[in-house]
Amino acid sequence: MGQYADIIILLLVVVFIFLRLKSVLGTRPNGESTRLSEESAAKIFDIIIKEAEKNKQKAASTSPQESKDIGNLAEPQKTLAKIPNFEENNFLTGAKRAFEIILTAFSKADLETLEMLVNKTIYNKFKEIIEKRKAEGITSELDFIGFDKAEIVDAKISKNNIAKISVEFVSEQVNLLKDKDGNIIEGDEQYIQTITDRWTFEKSVTSANPNWILVSTKK
Repeated sequence: MGQYADIIILLLVVVFIFLRLKSVLGTRPNGESTRLSEESAAKIFDIIIKEAEKNKQKAASTSPQESKDIGNLAEPQKTLAKIPNFEENNFLTGAKRAFEIILTAFSKADLETLEMLVNKTIYNKFKEIIEKRKAEGITSELDFIGFDKAEIVDAKISKNNIAKISVEFVSEQVNLLKDKDGNIIEGDEQYIQTITDRWTFEKSVTSANPNWILVSTKK
């Protein structure tokens, strides 16, 4: 219906142009200028119809996958709208801050900070790696440069009212691992890595606690 509405509007433009041409050129006794106006309007009309048909064919040629992808883009927003007092910009600001704090705490082996910001499964994974490094005399150094992107890519609410939001972070970092003598065994002080992470945060939508907890990390 929208395509036909466009055609109607364009036809009105043709009529307007036709009338303008007629008023400017006038009408000679032999009708020469009228024929000129009619021919010009007919050419414009033909161009409009062809363009409308082209747009119609283009819309019809959209693949099912493309249509599905376009539809999926709106799904996270529909879910986010169901979370009480949710504000996307504030959430992403907090998520970015949490990302940097968690990475820094992990690098510094700060288990106390990690325990407040991640769930038990993630905490145990971090703790295992930290304890292994300590046993081997390995230390970690992180220089967090900043974010290239932080974007919500998925959102779901479970039957028991647990909201999960996945965020894709693209950040620039310098990561080093050093042995007990201070020698670099992994990483490069001069090399800034661009790293893509997908982290999932969760909270109960019925809880008064505004804090989101990290429950999953993926590269």
